[in-house]
Amino acid sequence: MQVFDVVVIGAGAAGLFCAGIAGLRGLKVLVIDHSEKVAEKIRISGGGRANFTNRDIDPHAPHKHFLSENPNFCRSALSRYTPADFIALVQRHGIAFHEKHKGQLFCDRSADDLIQMLLAECDAGGVQRWQPCGVKAVRHRGDGSYELDTDRGLVASRSVVVATGGLSIPKIGATDFGYRLAKQFGLRLVEPRPGLVPLTFDVEAWTPYVELAGLSLPVHIETGTKKQRMAFHEDLLFTHRGLSGPAVLQISSYWQPGSPIRLNLAPEMNLPEALALAKTRSRKLIANELATLVPSRLADAWTQQDPDWQRPIGEASDKALTRLAERLARWELTPSGSEGYRKAEVTLGGVDTRDLSSQTLESRQPGLYFIGEVVDVTGWLGGYNFQWAWASAHACGQALPLTAA
Repeated sequence: MQVFDVVVIGAGAAGLFCAGIAGLRGLKVLVIDHSEKVAEKIRISGGGRANFTNRDIDPHAPHKHFLSENPNFCRSALSRYTPADFIALVQRHGIAFHEKHKGQLFCDRSADDLIQMLLAECDAGGVQRWQPCGVKAVRHRGDGSYELDTDRGLVASRSVVVATGGLSIPKIGATDFGYRLAKQFGLRLVEPRPGLVPLTFDVEAWTPYVELAGLSLPVHIETGTKKQRMAFHEDLLFTHRGLSGPAVLQISSYWQPGSPIRLNLAPEMNLPEALALAKTRSRKLIANELATLVPSRLADAWTQQDPDWQRPIGEASDKALTRLAERLARWELTPSGSEGYRKAEVTLGGVDTRDLSSQTLESRQPGLYFIGEVVDVTGWLGGYNFQWAWASAHACGQALPLTAA
């Protein structure tokens, strides 16, 4: 049997970062992952350039950018390890990066630069990695330590860190291992569901919009009512099965099955005023005039839905033009579902924060820690989830005991 101070299960963003921190503190660390490759989610994120953090995170008001049954849980870790802290690490490793918009930071060259940085930190801390290697069982021993049955034999450790992620994108190795382990030790779960995911619609209801697949435009999108209302101003993308793009990915984390979403397809435009003005001076078809205000494909698809909209704008009734403007500015529709974990960027829900320390990420089960996506903390699109990975990993890595209690 091999003995370690810490075993980290999961070689993703949170797991590798935590392992490196613990190793550099002098702990003997082993990282185990069932996949052959490390950090695949980093590799495929941000179009292969990894949107690794967001400058706009307000650590004093994390509920602005994070979802959880207890949004304030992440305040401690995020305030102690900020985007500036991670940026300093990236700069120390000589990785060039740039800001796209809304505080989103990406590697200039490749997401692999970030992965190599994490591996270099692990190497500097003497971290051992076993990959591919499955964990068959985890047991708590009488002396307070843990025993793990792995594909490479029996391992003992004082502390176990679970960084196994959620259920999103199973093709790169996502499993429910972390949730099963939490249940094994009596920890509560917030029911997982896909987050940051495209929304789908019934085939019949979506037929008029299939021809818009590939069209992208800025929109205002919202869901919920009163205190539960959430809204974003982002780009929308039409697909063959429904809606995607940043606007929909953002709202999907707040959308509840059976409830509608509401869209303004021309948020920067006063459509009633613009159409009324066009009526006084144009002989063109409504579709042609509308195409000067919104993308032409959208104008064509929209005006095909009502005979009153298929005529010269000068011949249209004020009522018809008002109805057209309102339909574009207040398009309400109810998704039938989502594309599921297959295309979800994150998993909502996870290990209940009531059973974790916000300071250390240690669970009610002594010596067992949960970090990253496996925890019920989910960020907005745009680098927020990676920052939670770094912050939770840092809080845990710094808290792991150096000597046996």
